[in-house]
Amino acid sequence: MTARLPPLSTLRAFEAAARLGSFSRAAEEISVTHSAVSHQVRALERALGTSLFQRNGRRVALTAAGRHFADRVGAALREIGEAAQYVRRGSRDKDVLTISTLPSFAARWLLPRLGRFMERHPQIAVTVHTSNRLVDLERDEVDFVIRFGTGNWHGVEAQKFMEDEFFPVASPRLNGGRLPRRPADLARFRLMRSGDEPWAPWFRAAGVKLAEPRDVFTDSSLLLQAAVDGRGIALARRSITQDELRAGQLVRLFDVAIPARGANYLAWPKGKLSPNAALLRDWLLAERDREAKG
Repeated sequence: MTARLPPLSTLRAFEAAARLGSFSRAAEEISVTHSAVSHQVRALERALGTSLFQRNGRRVALTAAGRHFADRVGAALREIGEAAQYVRRGSRDKDVLTISTLPSFAARWLLPRLGRFMERHPQIAVTVHTSNRLVDLERDEVDFVIRFGTGNWHGVEAQKFMEDEFFPVASPRLNGGRLPRRPADLARFRLMRSGDEPWAPWFRAAGVKLAEPRDVFTDSSLLLQAAVDGRGIALARRSITQDELRAGQLVRLFDVAIPARGANYLAWPKGKLSPNAALLRDWLLAERDREAKG
């Protein structure tokens, strides 16, 4: 049986790409890069010995073999998901806390601090679920979310947690340490951004006319890592850049910042704030205030 199976790690990427008709949309859904989805699909095609997609530039369409395989794989993954949901419902424990947040916020802000919460409350088992999409708290059995937006979401109670703003950051080693001194100097550097955070508003605030960068990352955490690695100058969100700035891995360029179109919110199912979620909410607010004081 095992010998006949293709690499199981490739099936999730294939199913998403087949269902959505796009490698880019599949990458966004499963929180990986476009190239990672393409690599997984090619690995699956090699294992099966046939093409599953017809490729025309960045457009893809299923072959006949791909359609047949997608139908069977989709059904199998749905069955696995239903089985997992059944097990979760039967095994949920009052001392388990499930949190959902953006991958970038989890990696750059929450996880480096969450250990202190778990040390203070060792009786609580914490599960962190990351997604770029707002989860359904009831369907996905999530106790608590930390999300960027307006806080006006149906069926949830939300409390503003952290205001945010954008500004350029770079590695202090970029260009041998010769960093731009004026916003106009950015024209000589490689600029980077995440998919939904364009530079244009910052350019206007800084009084410069430059073209929108072509280097776009699907995840803000990957964007910041590229900046730390010295690959260019990134337009960064303050909330997920604090640790790198404090550690000197990144430096802020100029004193121009633009406010984010939204804020980070703490949210939970309306009227259903669990005791564990209340503990986490209060701890997060105290952690925010402690850091704000220095």
